[in-house]
Amino acid sequence: MKKHLSIIFALVFLSFHSTIAQGQLVDRVVATVGSSIILQSDIEMQYAQYLAQGEKPNESIKCYLLQQLITQKLLSQQAAIDSIEVGEAEVDDNLNRRMQMMVGQAGGKERLEEFLNRSLLQYKEEMRPNIHEQLRAEKMQMSITSSLNVTPQEVKRYFESLNQDSLPYFNTEVEIGEIVINPVLTKDEKEIYRQKVEGYRQQILNGSDFATVARLYSEDSKAPYGGESGFQTRDIWAKEFSAMAFKLKEGEISPVFETQFGYHILQVLQRRGEEVNVRYIVIIPKPTPASLERAKAKIDSIYDRVTSGKIGFHTAASLYSDNKETKYTGGMIINKEDNTGLIPMDMLDRATFTAIDPLKVGDYSKSFISTDRMGQQVYKFMYLKSRIAPHQANLEQDFAKIQEAARQDKIHRTLSEWFELRKRTTFINIDNDFLKCNELKIWLDDEEKIATTK
Repeated sequence: MKKHLSIIFALVFLSFHSTIAQGQLVDRVVATVGSSIILQSDIEMQYAQYLAQGEKPNESIKCYLLQQLITQKLLSQQAAIDSIEVGEAEVDDNLNRRMQMMVGQAGGKERLEEFLNRSLLQYKEEMRPNIHEQLRAEKMQMSITSSLNVTPQEVKRYFESLNQDSLPYFNTEVEIGEIVINPVLTKDEKEIYRQKVEGYRQQILNGSDFATVARLYSEDSKAPYGGESGFQTRDIWAKEFSAMAFKLKEGEISPVFETQFGYHILQVLQRRGEEVNVRYIVIIPKPTPASLERAKAKIDSIYDRVTSGKIGFHTAASLYSDNKETKYTGGMIINKEDNTGLIPMDMLDRATFTAIDPLKVGDYSKSFISTDRMGQQVYKFMYLKSRIAPHQANLEQDFAKIQEAARQDKIHRTLSEWFELRKRTTFINIDNDFLKCNELKIWLDDEEKIATTK
């Protein structure tokens, strides 16, 4: 898959840049929005990035891309009027994240520069104005919609406006809690991992390239990018990591140190005020059979105390659970899609589904082994607070879901009204070649729409 993406990436970017390099005559204005213009090359650049993400070639997507650029111009122009600014640090961070993704897809910095036929520094500078405009447009849209809420009366009116014969049907939903115990390694059990990282550190001190060692051995999502983090603030990392990152001088390599995520070494690449860009290696200790046995004994002890009534489930979760996301909610799991406690059964992972499915409301599952977000083995047991049978949407059972749908509808209508007003007061002209796009006809006045159908 990676090789496939790299080939697409190479062909698209080499084709695009060779076309532009043939002369300025191949580029042209495809739309005018107020005092700004959109070039064919802007569309092609966006399309190239679309394909570089592994999407299939689809020329019609260019209609959508032009639509997005027009709305971006309108929002950004209003942001300038409203004095909404975007700092250079924000642009740099966004560019660095994009470059890291593209380097990973291309298979390395050198290959990416070969594909682009230019240095990454040059390419970043070419992208900078568009990224700045994108971020300013996003801030403008946020200022338009961030304060929008809906009252219970608005929720009721929205629900009543829906076609009652085609209301959504919800599968079984449950309110569930969990208590999670992580296996804890002893100092001796962890020592093998500390020594492994120390070995990588010695390789680097002896002349090996830090980025290459990180790509080969580091065990997190930054490994494909040579372990480079991009500019980050102090609060983004574990406190031990931040302390080390902000203590070292540029170019200095840290000793091996431990955080809750594992053993690390890092090198400071650049510091900029209260931000720092580092390169790092992390090795995550794996549970041993002995540590898993200790975790199993601990959770079974908690289970016995809860089921015998010696301690309440919510209290036990707050005191003993190792899952920081749920221990502060008394063990209850929140559905992040609608911020409620109701979770569709078909969204549960297999182990949790198997544990919950046979339970009656108020029951607890036996302890079982599972895998957390970090891919680590943990022990847990579940609590079933409530179960809602499959049903058609209604206000009594599904108010939170309908409320969020009503809010999204209000946001959509508010933005549509905002763009409609800007269309009336802003000069917008679209090249004839794009007037066949249905997505773009919203920007035409009635006479223009009639003309395009002839």
